[in-house]
Amino acid sequence: MTEQKINDTRKAELLSTTVEHIDITSFDARPIIDQMGKMSFTSRDLARATRIYNQMLEDKDCTIFLVIAGSTSAGGCMDLYAELIRSNMVDCVVATGATIVDMDFFEGLGHKHYQALEIPDDDTLRSLYIDRIYDTYIDEEQLQDCDFTINKIANELEPKAYSSRAFIREMGKYLCEHGKKENSLVKLAYEHDVPIFCPAFVDSSAGFGLVKHQVDRMKEGKPYMMLDAIADFRELTDIKIQAGESGLLMVGGGVPKNFIQDTVVCAEILGHEDVAVHKYAVQITVADVRDGACSSSTLQEAASWGKVNTGIEQMVFAEAGSVMPLLASDAYHREHWKTRDKRRWAKLFE
Repeated sequence: MTEQKINDTRKAELLSTTVEHIDITSFDARPIIDQMGKMSFTSRDLARATRIYNQMLEDKDCTIFLVIAGSTSAGGCMDLYAELIRSNMVDCVVATGATIVDMDFFEGLGHKHYQALEIPDDDTLRSLYIDRIYDTYIDEEQLQDCDFTINKIANELEPKAYSSRAFIREMGKYLCEHGKKENSLVKLAYEHDVPIFCPAFVDSSAGFGLVKHQVDRMKEGKPYMMLDAIADFRELTDIKIQAGESGLLMVGGGVPKNFIQDTVVCAEILGHEDVAVHKYAVQITVADVRDGACSSSTLQEAASWGKVNTGIEQMVFAEAGSVMPLLASDAYHREHWKTRDKRRWAKLFE
């Protein structure tokens, strides 16, 4: 009992300072970006990437895909991504399950991420049920609440196959009815008919909740819902076919990066040879181009696969949490989003 009391006190100490998400509407980054454009190295790359993103917003025919991998949402960019949805600055999202479930949906339920002001032995963190993402903490007990909420949503659905987009839309609906945070990407995407795809959805807290749903239903001899990964690819390709011109704003790489780029090739295979490559592309990453991984493969390389236009693309080799606020604030304050038509691509599947 004494040890438990000590642990509770220690846990409270470690989870005492919440991560505060940056508000891109509260500052104007245009003067900084303008001056960075006159510099060299990563500064100039970022300025050019920002100009390309503004071109996407100005292009009346361009559908913009926000592609997210990594932990920037947990690190303080969560409200930034939500604002891109609210202000009609992106039309579709492709992301990792962790970004959507463990981070955004998690906070939508009222939970928080915490700054790790000190990092004790990780075995100590485990004994306190604290999960660590670099210098950010998550309360494992709160994360389990996220798991069980996913399970609850699955239990209430008709037992059939769903794309990740269809299931995430149900998550957004749940947050509209029961959520505790307005600035949720999942909630706002539901409200604005912006589809979200997670090609590796179960590689997240959603996986635990959905496995429990399936196992419990099997024990009861009842049918269960399942995820259809092929439908994910087909639906995202349908959007690309209907969209025509498109632009990619990519944070990190991995599966989401390759998934969205492959839609061009898939459209060709389906007989739509007139579907253009992605016209614009920006990628922010720290991945090293020497390691042979998809995350670090350049956008020029993607052109060899017939996925991306080589004329209007920019790689920015930087930690995204340090540069995305500048890029997004610049674009927000230039206000090209105010004259964009809303695509509402989620309605394509109704």
